[in-house]
Amino acid sequence: MRINRSLRLGIGAVALTLAATTAACGGGSDKSALDNAKDGKLTVGIKFDQPGLGLRNKDGSYSGFDVEVAKYVAGKLGVKPENITFKESPSGQRETLIENGQVDYIVATYSINDARKQKVDFGGPYYVAGQSLLVKADNSSINGPDDLKGKKVCSVKGSTPAQNIEKNYPGTQLQTNDTYSLCLEGLQAGSYDAVTTDDIILAGYAAQSAGTFKVVGKPFTTENYGIGLKKGDKELRDKVNDAIEAMIADGSWKKAFDSTVGVSGYQAPTPPTVNRY
Repeated sequence: MRINRSLRLGIGAVALTLAATTAACGGGSDKSALDNAKDGKLTVGIKFDQPGLGLRNKDGSYSGFDVEVAKYVAGKLGVKPENITFKESPSGQRETLIENGQVDYIVATYSINDARKQKVDFGGPYYVAGQSLLVKADNSSINGPDDLKGKKVCSVKGSTPAQNIEKNYPGTQLQTNDTYSLCLEGLQAGSYDAVTTDDIILAGYAAQSAGTFKVVGKPFTTENYGIGLKKGDKELRDKVNDAIEAMIADGSWKKAFDSTVGVSGYQAPTPPTVNRY
């Protein structure tokens, strides 16, 4: 069967249009984070619902220790704060956001562990936290993880604290949500007996609650917070590690902590030593 020239040209045009549309609908940029930094812009993943760490304020601005760390690192990469686009990065989506190029790096209470290192790389740690428990202020029955048997405990999908409870405290009725905000709503309503995540996160929630919630017990894990970035990007990882070390050395790390988490009364610990993973 012969196809006339005009029809062939029409088919070719449609094919080009489809190809362009497919490319435009891709999951993220093909450019590396350092290429984006050279252009003077970065997209950084943070949490939007963690007071003192990563919070989107009512006026659309962002505040918290993670935000300050993210801005400091960006500055060392040559990018001004006003040229950073902050993208919400829920715990269960962080690896996907990095792998798809939707963010250049993530600073979002992101614990470094072996399973995650199979998919992404980390700079840091820039902070060492520990898992703890948040309960209502009038709760006297929960004082640590050994009291969780038969209790309804909420954490976030894909988070290290949720995995720890599931693995090491099998008698607990673990419930998971997409965000800690939903866990807090359930705790307030009486749907859950406790919320579990890292102590530094819970301290922010307790401070914000004006006496409604309290943190109980001592931390029962060690969580090294790292800056998540694309697997195999050694140049970026080295630059991120250099930035974290500089932030600690020049006093910016403690200043950032005191002006964010420290407002709740939580004392700044000794800064960690960067591990060149």
